[in-house]
Amino acid sequence: MEQGKLKPDGYQARIADAQVGRLLDTFGAVEIAGPMWCGKTWTSLSFAASVSRIGRAAERSLAKADPSTALLGDQPHAIDEWQDVPEIWDEVRYRVDETRNHPGQFILTGSSEPQKERLHHSGAGRIATYRMSTMTLAEMGASSGTVSLAGLFDGNFTPVLAQQGLETYAGHICRGGWPALLETQADAWNASGGNSYVENYLDALFEVSLPRRGLDAGVGRRVAQSLARNVGQSAKYLTIAQDAGITAASDKEAAEIASRYVSELVRLYVVEEVPGWDAPIRSKSRLRVRPKRYFADPSIPTTLLGASKDRIMKDGQLFGLLFESLAMHDLRVYASAVPGATRDSLRYYRDADGLEVDAIIELDDGRWAGIEIKLGENKVPEGIAGLRRLQDKIARNPAARNPTPSFLAVLVGAGVAARQDRDSGVYVIPLTCLGA
Repeated sequence: MEQGKLKPDGYQARIADAQVGRLLDTFGAVEIAGPMWCGKTWTSLSFAASVSRIGRAAERSLAKADPSTALLGDQPHAIDEWQDVPEIWDEVRYRVDETRNHPGQFILTGSSEPQKERLHHSGAGRIATYRMSTMTLAEMGASSGTVSLAGLFDGNFTPVLAQQGLETYAGHICRGGWPALLETQADAWNASGGNSYVENYLDALFEVSLPRRGLDAGVGRRVAQSLARNVGQSAKYLTIAQDAGITAASDKEAAEIASRYVSELVRLYVVEEVPGWDAPIRSKSRLRVRPKRYFADPSIPTTLLGASKDRIMKDGQLFGLLFESLAMHDLRVYASAVPGATRDSLRYYRDADGLEVDAIIELDDGRWAGIEIKLGENKVPEGIAGLRRLQDKIARNPAARNPTPSFLAVLVGAGVAARQDRDSGVYVIPLTCLGA
């Protein structure tokens, strides 16, 4: 579907555009879901001919009295923040049914999953959901995108000079991928100050969104700070409870309380969970390995930790963790655009022998790739060794669905060039060269 008459002036093209367009050509309605302020509304408007803004009190009040009023207008009709009146979902589903699933009628945007008990129907087959994120380096023009992730799966690669240093990444990590900050240059980011934009985002999250769900703002903030301290890890709920100062009659009860807060942060699209992977598609490891947790944007854990650009530059371990968050954020978006990708295409590998690989991308036809993330070139040999070890293990596994990876790569921050290591065949790619 082509973009429509409500496309905002100055709209920055997003990787989501092509995928949302394809879904609108197939389904009667498409939900664009993701964290607050990530650009969902502008993307929905770029396809829409009319819009209902449920976030506005008057329109929300009218929709609560009669949900069908939210559907009035030329199609494709956008319904922004529909989850404030969950009954709209069922109304859209009924309307799509009545038209025999005529494609491209409605676009819904939501910053949180609604209470499922208030939905009578799942919308399966009628309403497709696209998970949107904040902007990647490629979308912000900070990556050349010369090395295509989809192209690597097809065996297409061309070496490219990068000569990328680390300071720029520190700026990107502090600023984040928020569309509203697009005009703020990462290199000019205040070296000592925090991100007031993200601080306001977190205030809205903890003071408004969580209390609406019956949760305590202070506990919610401390849980999020624990997740930031453990970013990219699979911290146990009891550890999070202890970090957050949650007291209860037993450790089990404290862990259950922490679990509820983490679950709500996931439902609000603030926290993203990356599941485990193993080559056999029916492997128990896919279900039993605890997910690793990242945030919807690398600036969120940075702000929760109170880290400035200067501090990141002086703390190599912190920089490495936050760079991994940035790389995983971009990989999730780029992977979603690869033909054959599924909702859980981005995974990670960890086994009982202590081998862990940061990212595995698996497509629906069984093709997969292993990716290690390293801050600098000095860690590339270590990354290559881990990837080769994984490749050897999978090759020896008779139950592996597809024992041979499509490619292996080390993503680096500081790097001279995107290239292929001659001895191992592993690609070494600066993140500022990667794109969809």
